[in-house]
Order: sequence, then structure tokens, then C-alpha cells
Amino acid sequence: MIDNRTAPYAALALRLALGIMFIAHGLTKLLVFTPAGTASFFQSVGFPGFLAYPIIAFEIAGGALLILGVFSRWVAAVAAAELFGAATVHFGNGWSFTNPHGGWEYPVFLAVAALVVALLGDGALALKASRG
Repeated sequence: MIDNRTAPYAALALRLALGIMFIAHGLTKLLVFTPAGTASFFQSVGFPGFLAYPIIAFEIAGGALLILGVFSRWVAAVAAAELFGAATVHFGNGWSFTNPHGGWEYPVFLAVAALVVALLGDGALALKASRG
């Protein structure tokens, strides 16, 4: 049974954690690996290099939107698709993040977390609630 008194705060906590994670990963791609380096990595794993640029923008902007609670359901739905796509790079590495080149459990867990936000909704303290 879902506790309707605390569920909005659970959704808020998940939304904030996911948003912070996205900003951290987007800024790492932008400032540490650089957009060109990220594009090269994408190409090395079979994705078109040009996808690095919208991915970086989405991770930073989407993370901020999640934190603020602006269209969280829609942002989280796109994030779930992006994360499932990212997980495909790691499927051959096995389950654990300690495997060489990382395992698939972390991006799949994040994809499921994003899917939960998309299904659950914005939660407490959202600036602009998502519809539908």
C-alpha cells in the first residue's frame, strides 16, 4: 500500500537524486572529457559522435529541470530512454561496475529510477507539474 502522505516526498527525493546525477554526468562530459572527447568516445562504442552534444545538453538541462520539478515526468521519460541506450554499451562487460569498462547495473538502475519518476510524477515542491 502506498502512503499518500509521504509518497510526494519520496518522489521528490528520487527526482532530486536523479537530477543531481544527470548534472554531474553532463558537467563531467562537458568539462572533464570535453565535448570532442565525449564525441570520440561515443564513436568508439558505436554511437554517432554528434550525439554527444545533445546528450551533454540534455543531461545538464534535464538535470536542472528535474531538480526544479519542471515537466519532470517528460524529462524522466526521455532520461529513461537515454539511460537504457547508454546501458547497451556495458552489456558485454557483465553486471558489476568493477568489471573492466564498467558493468550494466548502474545505467540500468538509473533508467529504472527515471522510469519510476516518469510514472510516479513530480512529487513535492515541483515548480511546474507535468501533465499526462
